[in-house]
Amino acid sequence: MQDFDQLPDEELILLLQADSHGAFTEIYHRYKGLLVIHAHKKLGGDLENAKEIIQEVFSNFWSNRHAHPQIRNVQAYLYTLVRNRVLNQIQHQQVVTKYAESFDAFAQDYQYSADVLIREKQMMAIIAKEIDSLPPKMKEVFILSRRHHLSHKEIADQLGISEFTVKNHIKSALKVLRTRLDLALIIFLLKHY
Repeated sequence: MQDFDQLPDEELILLLQADSHGAFTEIYHRYKGLLVIHAHKKLGGDLENAKEIIQEVFSNFWSNRHAHPQIRNVQAYLYTLVRNRVLNQIQHQQVVTKYAESFDAFAQDYQYSADVLIREKQMMAIIAKEIDSLPPKMKEVFILSRRHHLSHKEIADQLGISEFTVKNHIKSALKVLRTRLDLALIIFLLKHY
């Protein structure tokens, strides 16, 4: 049985490439602690993430043992692997953070839009209620003018009244609605804000 802890890194690499589990285990134990500390510092104190990165690095190190280039300095090689993995992790986290911020902005805009639509519907209901409470003839003239977009002459012809009467009904309806809606708007705003 070979005593791997006495072997230099260069021999361990040759044994590793010859599928030696013992050589891999020795390299792992020799550098794991230092690499975790290094990754921990680079990740701003995230120990769990640092340990996970080191596990991934060593897992890939074993899986690719036959494809490694000529490794002259195992420690430097492993540090480079860890550094690259840490940088990828940081870059990935930045992408996740940007996505989360973008999603939050979208959600806030959507919530604002939904809130505006709800308030708009509530205001439209208040306006419709106030229009419904107008005297019947005034209401009819106002609806023909504002909803059906008929001219004063067209309304007068359709209802058999004078254009002057149409004009007066519209003028009176607007005055009544302004007064009622100002009060309704104040009450609405007090309830919702």
